[in-house]
Amino acid sequence: MIRRSILSVFATISLGSALFGITAGSTASAAEIKLLSASALHPAIDALIPDFEKSSGHKVTVTYGTAGAVADHVQKGEPADVVVSSVPMIDRLQAQGKVVAANRVIVAKVGVGAFVRKGAAKPDISSVDAFKHSMLAARSIAYPDPAGGGASGIYVASLLERLGIAAEMKPKTKLSTLATLYTSVASGEIEIGFNQVSEILAQPTIELAGPLPSAIQNYTQFAPGIVTGSGQADAARALVAFLYSPSAKTVLKAKGFE
Repeated sequence: MIRRSILSVFATISLGSALFGITAGSTASAAEIKLLSASALHPAIDALIPDFEKSSGHKVTVTYGTAGAVADHVQKGEPADVVVSSVPMIDRLQAQGKVVAANRVIVAKVGVGAFVRKGAAKPDISSVDAFKHSMLAARSIAYPDPAGGGASGIYVASLLERLGIAAEMKPKTKLSTLATLYTSVASGEIEIGFNQVSEILAQPTIELAGPLPSAIQNYTQFAPGIVTGSGQADAARALVAFLYSPSAKTVLKAKGFE
């Protein structure tokens, strides 16, 4: 099974490489690709798309949302060619026939981190005990509302329960949207925020305090899928192959992914 999966990846990359030979001047073969991507990948996707467009001649329109939100868009049949979301969401979409059945390959993974206002004192989260102490001592914390489908919010909520401090943290916890999460910390309204490391590193007004300790870290793995019925299937395969490429991996690593 592993050998078949590896061969499938090489076949996909070979197809993508062939398609990359199309130049921007080959307008007859150029396509407009609609990509739905989890917000955690925002910094990397923004850096990668111009290179893909230049090498392939295709154009890409990107819509971002939580992993759950982009999966919902596909489930509702909204127009799209490629979706990049968490592995459980891609598996679910594949089981529902919403994305093309194929050997799924993980593009990247990212862990959860804590952040503070730029220049503010950083809490000690170097161990599980230190993390618990810092949380209980914090004036306030915020993380993405789990109801929105964001992987980091779902995990932090479950982590506080597992550590036995959820009840104590509830009065000083704010469930945020992605739009307000960073501004509330940057303004000083909230002392400590949580989200995926890649998203934290992309924000200029806040600062990464550190990733969660390894004993309680949670990684979200991301995979792409070609939406069933896409009218740009060949171009979509080229984009998926590009996301597996060595140059893409270099960019992903620079943006905080593993």
